[in-house]
Amino acid sequence: MKPARFAYASPATLPEALSLLAGHEDARIIAGGQSLVPMMNMRIAQPELLVDINRIEGLSGVRFDGDHLVIGTLTRHADLAANGLVREHAPILAHAASTIGHYAIRQRGTIGGSLSHADPAAQLPLIGMLLDAEIEVKSTGGERTIPAVEFFEALFTTTLEPGEMVVSIRVPVLPNGHGWGFNLFNRRSGDFAEVNAAALVLGQGAETSVRLALGAVVSAPVRVDDMLPPFNEANSAWAAEAAKVVAAETPVEPNARIPEDYRREILQALVESTLFDAMRRS
Repeated sequence: MKPARFAYASPATLPEALSLLAGHEDARIIAGGQSLVPMMNMRIAQPELLVDINRIEGLSGVRFDGDHLVIGTLTRHADLAANGLVREHAPILAHAASTIGHYAIRQRGTIGGSLSHADPAAQLPLIGMLLDAEIEVKSTGGERTIPAVEFFEALFTTTLEPGEMVVSIRVPVLPNGHGWGFNLFNRRSGDFAEVNAAALVLGQGAETSVRLALGAVVSAPVRVDDMLPPFNEANSAWAAEAAKVVAAETPVEPNARIPEDYRREILQALVESTLFDAMRRS
Protein backbone atom coordinates (compact mmCIF):
# COMPACT_ATOMS: atom_id res chain seq x y z
CA MET A 1 0.00 0.00 0.00
CA LYS A 2 0.98 3.64 -0.39
CA PRO A 3 0.56 6.51 2.06
CA ALA A 4 -1.88 9.35 1.56
CA ARG A 5 -0.48 12.60 0.19
CA PHE A 6 1.63 14.58 2.67
CA ALA A 7 4.04 17.53 2.77
CA TYR A 8 7.65 17.14 3.94
CA ALA A 9 10.06 19.47 5.73
CA SER A 10 13.64 18.96 6.92
CA PRO A 11 14.50 21.76 9.34
CA ALA A 12 18.11 22.40 10.32
CA THR A 13 17.39 23.78 13.81
CA LEU A 14 15.17 22.88 16.74
CA PRO A 15 13.32 26.25 16.77
CA GLU A 16 12.50 25.76 13.09
CA ALA A 17 11.14 22.27 13.77
CA LEU A 18 9.02 23.49 16.69
CA SER A 19 7.67 26.34 14.57
CA LEU A 20 6.59 23.85 11.89
CA LEU A 21 4.85 21.69 14.50
CA ALA A 22 3.06 24.71 15.93
CA GLY A 23 1.93 25.88 12.52
CA HIS A 24 0.33 22.65 11.35
CA GLU A 25 -2.48 20.95 13.22
CA ASP A 26 -1.68 17.50 11.84
CA ALA A 27 2.13 17.46 11.68
CA ARG A 28 4.17 14.43 12.75
CA ILE A 29 7.85 14.13 13.54
CA ILE A 30 9.84 11.53 11.65
CA ALA A 31 13.31 10.34 12.67
CA GLY A 32 13.78 6.60 12.17
CA GLY A 33 10.29 6.04 10.78
CA GLN A 34 10.26 2.38 11.81
CA SER A 35 6.72 2.59 13.20
CA LEU A 36 5.30 5.70 11.54
CA VAL A 37 6.05 4.74 7.92
CA PRO A 38 4.30 1.33 8.08
CA MET A 39 1.29 3.01 9.72
CA MET A 40 1.25 5.61 6.92
CA ASN A 41 1.49 2.90 4.29
CA MET A 42 -1.55 1.20 5.82
CA ARG A 43 -3.22 4.62 6.17
CA ILE A 44 -3.65 4.16 9.90
CA ALA A 45 -1.76 7.46 10.17
CA GLN A 46 -2.32 10.22 7.60
CA PRO A 47 -0.31 13.27 8.68
CA GLU A 48 -0.58 16.52 6.76
CA LEU A 49 3.13 17.24 7.26
CA LEU A 50 6.21 15.18 8.13
CA VAL A 51 8.90 17.09 10.01
CA ASP A 52 12.21 15.25 9.55
CA ILE A 53 14.48 16.09 12.50
CA ASN A 54 17.55 14.12 11.41
CA ARG A 55 19.52 17.23 10.34
CA ILE A 56 19.20 18.93 13.73
CA GLU A 57 22.46 18.82 15.70
CA GLY A 58 22.62 18.07 19.40
CA LEU A 59 19.63 15.71 19.59
CA SER A 60 21.56 12.45 19.94
CA GLY A 61 24.08 10.95 22.31
CA VAL A 62 24.36 10.24 26.04
CA ARG A 63 25.89 12.44 28.74
CA PHE A 64 26.03 12.75 32.52
CA ASP A 65 24.01 15.42 34.32
CA GLY A 66 24.53 15.00 38.05
CA ASP A 67 23.03 11.65 39.03
CA HIS A 68 21.21 11.20 35.71
CA LEU A 69 22.06 10.10 32.21
CA VAL A 70 20.61 12.45 29.60
CA ILE A 71 19.82 10.65 26.33
CA GLY A 72 19.06 12.64 23.21
CA THR A 73 15.82 11.87 21.43
CA LEU A 74 17.64 10.93 18.17
CA THR A 75 19.80 8.28 19.84
CA ARG A 76 19.40 5.09 17.79
CA HIS A 77 18.54 1.79 19.48
CA ALA A 78 21.85 0.26 18.36
CA ASP A 79 23.82 3.19 19.81
CA LEU A 80 21.85 2.99 23.05
CA ALA A 81 22.64 -0.71 23.35
CA ALA A 82 26.37 -0.15 22.74
CA ASN A 83 26.89 3.05 24.73
CA GLY A 84 29.41 2.61 27.55
CA LEU A 85 27.66 4.98 29.96
CA VAL A 86 24.33 3.22 29.51
CA ARG A 87 25.85 -0.25 29.81
CA GLU A 88 27.58 0.72 33.06
CA HIS A 89 24.93 2.85 34.78
CA ALA A 90 21.62 1.56 33.34
CA PRO A 91 22.45 -1.90 31.94
CA ILE A 92 18.81 -2.99 31.72
CA LEU A 93 18.20 -0.15 29.26
CA ALA A 94 21.12 -1.19 27.07
CA HIS A 95 20.01 -4.81 27.13
CA ALA A 96 16.40 -4.00 26.30
CA ALA A 97 17.50 -1.81 23.36
CA SER A 98 19.54 -4.73 22.00
CA THR A 99 16.38 -6.89 21.81
CA ILE A 100 14.32 -4.49 19.68
CA GLY A 101 13.20 -5.85 16.32
CA HIS A 102 15.92 -6.74 13.84
CA TYR A 103 19.32 -5.26 12.95
CA ALA A 104 17.97 -2.73 10.44
CA ILE A 105 15.31 -1.50 12.87
CA ARG A 106 17.88 -0.98 15.63
CA GLN A 107 20.07 1.04 13.24
CA ARG A 108 17.27 3.49 12.39
CA GLY A 109 14.80 3.51 15.29
CA THR A 110 15.24 6.16 18.00
CA ILE A 111 14.48 6.29 21.70
CA GLY A 112 12.39 9.44 21.33
CA GLY A 113 10.38 7.89 18.54
CA SER A 114 9.72 4.72 20.52
CA LEU A 115 8.54 6.65 23.58
CA SER A 116 6.37 9.02 21.53
CA HIS A 117 4.81 6.15 19.58
CA ALA A 118 3.77 4.53 22.89
CA ASP A 119 3.26 0.98 21.72
CA PRO A 120 2.39 -0.97 24.91
CA ALA A 121 4.44 -3.95 23.68
CA ALA A 122 7.61 -1.93 23.01
CA GLN A 123 10.69 -2.33 25.18
CA LEU A 124 11.75 1.28 25.81
CA PRO A 125 8.46 2.65 27.22
CA LEU A 126 8.47 -0.29 29.65
CA ILE A 127 12.06 0.33 30.77
CA GLY A 128 11.51 4.07 31.00
CA MET A 129 8.63 3.50 33.38
CA LEU A 130 10.59 0.97 35.45
CA LEU A 131 13.57 3.33 35.84
CA ASP A 132 11.46 6.37 36.80
CA ALA A 133 12.80 8.17 33.74
CA GLU A 134 11.79 11.75 32.97
CA ILE A 135 10.90 12.86 29.46
CA GLU A 136 11.91 16.39 28.49
CA VAL A 137 9.73 18.03 25.85
CA LYS A 138 9.76 21.41 24.11
CA SER A 139 7.40 23.54 22.04
CA THR A 140 7.31 27.13 20.88
CA GLY A 141 5.55 27.88 24.17
CA GLY A 142 8.32 26.55 26.40
CA GLU A 143 9.52 23.29 27.88
CA ARG A 144 8.48 20.85 30.57
CA THR A 145 9.53 17.53 32.09
CA ILE A 146 7.07 14.62 32.26
CA PRO A 147 7.67 11.59 34.52
CA ALA A 148 7.48 8.37 32.51
CA VAL A 149 4.77 7.06 34.84
CA GLU A 150 2.58 9.97 33.68
CA PHE A 151 3.62 10.00 30.01
CA PHE A 152 1.87 6.89 28.65
CA GLU A 153 -1.92 7.09 28.65
CA ALA A 154 -3.22 4.36 26.34
CA LEU A 155 -2.52 2.60 23.05
CA PHE A 156 -0.36 4.95 20.92
CA THR A 157 -1.39 7.80 23.23
CA THR A 158 0.80 10.00 25.44
CA THR A 159 0.38 13.21 27.42
CA LEU A 160 2.24 15.22 24.76
CA GLU A 161 0.35 18.35 23.82
CA PRO A 162 -0.05 19.54 20.20
CA GLY A 163 3.18 21.16 19.03
CA GLU A 164 5.35 19.44 21.66
CA MET A 165 8.35 17.30 20.81
CA VAL A 166 10.46 14.95 22.95
CA VAL A 167 14.02 16.31 23.02
CA SER A 168 15.71 14.13 25.66
CA ILE A 169 15.19 11.48 28.31
CA ARG A 170 16.65 11.68 31.82
CA VAL A 171 17.43 8.31 33.40
CA PRO A 172 18.57 8.02 37.03
CA VAL A 173 21.98 6.38 37.44
CA LEU A 174 21.41 3.01 39.10
CA PRO A 175 23.32 2.37 42.35
CA ASN A 176 26.06 -0.22 42.71
CA GLY A 177 24.73 -3.61 43.73
CA HIS A 178 21.36 -3.28 42.05
CA GLY A 179 19.89 -6.23 40.19
CA TRP A 180 17.81 -6.24 37.04
CA GLY A 181 15.82 -8.64 34.92
CA PHE A 182 14.12 -8.30 31.55
CA ASN A 183 12.30 -10.94 29.53
CA LEU A 184 9.80 -10.99 26.70
CA PHE A 185 7.69 -13.60 24.99
CA ASN A 186 7.06 -13.37 21.27
CA ARG A 187 6.09 -15.81 18.54
CA ARG A 188 9.09 -15.10 16.32
CA SER A 189 12.42 -13.42 16.95
CA GLY A 190 12.08 -9.71 16.25
CA ASP A 191 8.30 -9.57 16.67
CA PHE A 192 6.68 -7.33 19.24
CA ALA A 193 6.15 -9.03 22.58
CA GLU A 194 2.94 -10.78 23.51
CA VAL A 195 4.02 -10.20 27.13
CA ASN A 196 7.13 -8.57 28.57
CA ALA A 197 8.39 -7.94 32.08
CA ALA A 198 11.17 -5.91 33.69
CA ALA A 199 12.33 -5.83 37.31
CA LEU A 200 14.78 -3.99 39.55
CA VAL A 201 16.09 -4.99 42.97
CA LEU A 202 17.51 -2.03 44.92
CA GLY A 203 19.14 -1.95 48.35
CA GLN A 204 20.06 -4.76 50.71
CA GLY A 205 18.56 -6.57 53.66
CA ALA A 206 15.66 -4.78 55.31
CA GLU A 207 16.17 -1.82 52.94
CA THR A 208 15.56 -3.91 49.81
CA SER A 209 12.90 -2.69 47.40
CA VAL A 210 11.66 -4.38 44.25
CA ARG A 211 10.13 -2.76 41.18
CA LEU A 212 8.21 -4.64 38.52
CA ALA A 213 6.79 -3.35 35.24
CA LEU A 214 4.74 -5.21 32.64
CA GLY A 215 4.10 -4.53 28.98
CA ALA A 216 1.72 -5.80 26.30
CA VAL A 217 -0.95 -6.90 28.79
CA VAL A 218 -2.97 -3.65 28.82
CA SER A 219 -3.01 -0.56 26.59
CA ALA A 220 0.07 1.02 28.22
CA PRO A 221 3.08 -0.26 30.19
CA VAL A 222 2.22 -0.55 33.87
CA ARG A 223 4.07 -0.70 37.20
CA VAL A 224 2.79 -3.41 39.54
CA ASP A 225 5.15 -3.01 42.52
CA ASP A 226 2.18 -2.84 44.88
CA MET A 227 1.07 -6.36 43.89
CA LEU A 228 4.31 -7.94 45.12
CA PRO A 229 4.20 -9.77 48.47
CA PRO A 230 6.53 -8.55 51.25
CA PHE A 231 10.16 -9.15 50.35
CA ASN A 232 11.92 -11.16 53.04
CA GLU A 233 14.71 -13.00 51.27
CA ALA A 234 16.05 -13.24 47.72
CA ASN A 235 15.10 -16.78 46.76
CA SER A 236 13.20 -18.71 44.13
CA ALA A 237 10.26 -19.38 46.46
CA TRP A 238 9.55 -15.66 46.83
CA ALA A 239 9.83 -15.13 43.06
CA ALA A 240 7.39 -17.97 42.43
CA GLU A 241 4.90 -16.65 44.98
CA ALA A 242 5.14 -13.11 43.61
CA ALA A 243 4.66 -14.31 40.02
CA LYS A 244 1.56 -16.26 40.98
CA VAL A 245 0.01 -13.20 42.65
CA VAL A 246 0.86 -10.84 39.77
CA ALA A 247 -0.47 -13.24 37.14
CA ALA A 248 -3.75 -13.63 39.01
CA GLU A 249 -4.33 -9.93 39.82
CA THR A 250 -3.06 -8.14 36.70
CA PRO A 251 -5.81 -7.04 34.29
CA VAL A 252 -5.22 -8.67 30.90
CA GLU A 253 -6.89 -7.14 27.87
CA PRO A 254 -8.44 -9.48 25.27
CA ASN A 255 -6.18 -10.76 22.52
CA ALA A 256 -7.73 -12.62 19.60
CA ARG A 257 -4.55 -14.62 19.04
CA ILE A 258 -3.97 -15.90 22.58
CA PRO A 259 -6.58 -17.09 25.10
CA GLU A 260 -6.53 -15.17 28.38
CA ASP A 261 -5.68 -18.24 30.47
CA TYR A 262 -2.65 -18.95 28.31
CA ARG A 263 -1.49 -15.32 28.47
CA ARG A 264 -1.69 -15.48 32.27
CA GLU A 265 0.39 -18.66 32.25
CA ILE A 266 2.99 -16.90 30.10
CA LEU A 267 2.86 -13.85 32.37
CA GLN A 268 3.42 -15.95 35.49
CA ALA A 269 6.41 -17.78 34.01
CA LEU A 270 7.90 -14.56 32.66
CA VAL A 271 7.51 -12.63 35.93
CA GLU A 272 9.04 -15.46 37.96
CA SER A 273 12.04 -15.66 35.66
CA THR A 274 12.46 -11.88 35.55
CA LEU A 275 12.32 -11.46 39.33
CA PHE A 276 14.76 -14.31 39.84
CA ASP A 277 17.17 -12.79 37.30
CA ALA A 278 17.01 -9.44 39.13
CA MET A 279 17.69 -11.08 42.51
CA ARG A 280 20.53 -13.14 41.06
CA ARG A 281 22.22 -10.03 39.69
CA SER A 282 21.81 -8.00 42.89
